[in-house]
Amino acid sequence: MSAVPGDELLEALVERCHFPEPGTQVVCAVSGGPDSLALLVLARRAGLLVEAVHVDHGLREGSAEEAQIVEGAAERFGARFRSEQVELKPGSDLEQRARLARKAVLGPDAMTGHTADDQAETVIINLLRGTGLSGLGAMRPGHRHPILALRRVETHLLCRILGLQAIEDPSNNDRRFVRNRVRAEVLPLLADVSGRDPVPLLNRSAEHARRVAADLADSARGVDPTDCKELAALPASLAHQALRRWLTNDIGHPPSTADIERIMGVVHHDSVACEITGGRRIARTANRLRCE
Repeated sequence: MSAVPGDELLEALVERCHFPEPGTQVVCAVSGGPDSLALLVLARRAGLLVEAVHVDHGLREGSAEEAQIVEGAAERFGARFRSEQVELKPGSDLEQRARLARKAVLGPDAMTGHTADDQAETVIINLLRGTGLSGLGAMRPGHRHPILALRRVETHLLCRILGLQAIEDPSNNDRRFVRNRVRAEVLPLLADVSGRDPVPLLNRSAEHARRVAADLADSARGVDPTDCKELAALPASLAHQALRRWLTNDIGHPPSTADIERIMGVVHHDSVACEITGGRRIARTANRLRCE
């Protein structure tokens, strides 16, 4: 890619990213916002062969024009472009349904433009959902989240220096969504109460949680999560980790701490069965657990 304005900033930011080797073909989710546009530019700067994919949810007017903005940025920085449309109707769980729809068309390995600020928000949201260690670890830095070490102010600055027309999604100001309230209300309040920027602190806590969770996962790898006698004899942290791994594989997402505690009640013969999130039932027969 030819030299562009902001070379010094580009080089400094790329060094803090987690991109694969130059020449690797990747898919970047590019909504047209400053974070995703920065992802596109930085991925190309890192020598990746990028396909920029814009997903139109059809929820507001002007979305076709947003796709054109992304297409123009892709052409400018030497990336391929693809536009996808999904149909979503207004209603409950809109954020979750939009996320699943995007994931379906982008594929599981697509890169996203999540930043350290997004990571801090995710830690708080997961706490509010009653998460365990894995949830506290939030998003794992790596090729799927390559700019997770960058701050939102840096991606916005990069777009301004490069003269990129970033899209401001009005839904980001909708206080009906939990993430928006965490961003606009909770994090500023935490900053005011603590007298410091909480984002680096929350990111460090997430990193620590990931390390501890990884150590527990290694220790619990040989545990049979359906054997009640074995689970009951283990330290609670290892038993919880074994159950979490088993159920994550079975139901597709980590169970909540409350779910794990209910299951441990079954393990310790406090009950013969329990209901967990997602309409599943954990039952015990002859000291063996099964997920129904």
